[in-house]
Amino acid sequence: MVVDTKKAAEKGKGFANEFREFIMRGNVMDLAVGVIIGGAFQSIISSLVDDIIMPIISLITGGIDFSNWFITLDGSSYPTLAQAQEAGAATLNYGVFITAIINFLLMALVIFFIVKSLNKLSDKMKKEQEEAAPTTKICPHCKSEINIEATKCPCCTSDLK
Repeated sequence: MVVDTKKAAEKGKGFANEFREFIMRGNVMDLAVGVIIGGAFQSIISSLVDDIIMPIISLITGGIDFSNWFITLDGSSYPTLAQAQEAGAATLNYGVFITAIINFLLMALVIFFIVKSLNKLSDKMKKEQEEAAPTTKICPHCKSEINIEATKCPCCTSDLK
């Protein structure tokens, strides 16, 4: 089997060029920025849930602490999740899961409101652009102002393209 090194080098160079073009596309860079900002935003949402919403829910529910809702798989009983984990017990931490669901729902709600606001702003800008679109044009023959949809000039009766 004979390998053409020139073709192999061109193929490798083509792949590298394709990859560089892919990475430098605006969409990929926008996605990368979005992921980074989303990660930072997630810490804000987690703090909102853990430090503000969960204490309020705990107050409303009479002091229930979701983070200590767990089941030990070995049948032992521990007062807190931290003590169970310290003892090395295997646990199902469904309270932590409930908190994660609340985090997700809040993040989805915030993103929904952001997208809704951006769509409303986009629609408003599109409407302004449509309103700013010209409604008249100048006849190339007699230079009079006519409707933009006219196919014949009402002043000089010239055919328009």
